[in-house]
Amino acid sequence: MIPAPRDPGTYRVALVCLGNICRSPMAHVVLESRLDDAGLGDLVEVTSSGTGGWHVGNPMDPRAAATLTRAGYDATRHRARQYEAAWVDRNDLVLAMDHDNLDNLIALGGVSPRVMLFRDFDPVEPGGDVPDPYYGGDAGFEEVLSMVERTSDNLVAALSALKALGG
Repeated sequence: MIPAPRDPGTYRVALVCLGNICRSPMAHVVLESRLDDAGLGDLVEVTSSGTGGWHVGNPMDPRAAATLTRAGYDATRHRARQYEAAWVDRNDLVLAMDHDNLDNLIALGGVSPRVMLFRDFDPVEPGGDVPDPYYGGDAGFEEVLSMVERTSDNLVAALSALKALGG
């Protein structure tokens, strides 16, 4: 179940992976697009970040960006950021892309019903990991995009059910 918004107005979703150049930015771009298509773009704010800081300020991995571009998404605006522990209190929902990053979030003080796995919303394999495609080939990025699209669709449906995000 999706947590109710902390405050009326904007619902805040943070997507978190390791370096914020592959999985979470792909999910960020897709989720924002799906929210816009559903008429929720002005009601839901999406951010992405990584638990590690070595890519801060860098654009998305070129293979992730190319995969998104081929699918019709705009991957040009992303710049990597590092997750800050205080963000658990600023977001309505913090979604880790895998169990390792979920453990990292919990270690940073993210013990909260608002901290979950991104794929907890996956209709095919709820609770699974979004695999890190960084050390693989293009097929891994395509697989991630497929997971992200279907999970984003399900997440948008769950957000839509929040009575216009008023809780």
